[in-house]
Amino acid sequence: MLLDLWDRATTTQPPLPWQVGLALGGLALLVTWSPLGYRLVRHLVTLIHEAGHALVAALVGRRLTGIRLHSDTSGVTLSRGRPGGPGMVATVLAGYPAPAVVGLAGAVVLGAGYAAGLLWALVLTCTLMLLLIRNLYGLWVVLATGSAVAALSWTGSPPVVAGTAYLVVWALLLAAPRSVVELQRQRGRRGGSGSDVDQLARLTGIPAGVWIALFWVLCVLCLALGARELLPLA
Repeated sequence: MLLDLWDRATTTQPPLPWQVGLALGGLALLVTWSPLGYRLVRHLVTLIHEAGHALVAALVGRRLTGIRLHSDTSGVTLSRGRPGGPGMVATVLAGYPAPAVVGLAGAVVLGAGYAAGLLWALVLTCTLMLLLIRNLYGLWVVLATGSAVAALSWTGSPPVVAGTAYLVVWALLLAAPRSVVELQRQRGRRGGSGSDVDQLARLTGIPAGVWIALFWVLCVLCLALGARELLPLA
């Protein structure tokens, strides 16, 4: 069983033709920038967002106490440590760029031919997240995501696995800047709140608008670089 899984995850296949990659990108664009589609994709984006917080918190020496994912597609990662300083700034900073960075890394992995490996990496991420989830809805989201991806990766044909992997990567790359736009809209309606950028503003003294601009630039840059990997015109 484990040997079969390892063989599936490490077997390479040629990247999809750029025309197919472009078509899948167009489909992902329609989904991620439509209200209903974005709400569905947002669960995956939030999962990666909170995983980014958790990973950086662990790397800077903070003690993770749990992650909660909510039905309104929001989430929160709880950790203990110094309430300020570079470690706390890095932890808060990691959330919004995480889906874009993961999407870019996924595009590079797809370019190398590891479509199945990419999906199994997502399953592994969900498995690790189960150890940190502290609410029932979050548990359901992580279980449903991991189980669906595992089932498809195990039973799907190579073209189906590759197409799904491309859709996941495109969705992350395209939804990352969309989430920054949504953040800006929410702050415009509600004013300052407990969002990541407001926390960064309090921690650093740099206005929240500057952090929003930084997130936007990072997400768009990852989208451009990821698109170049997914659409190898040459």
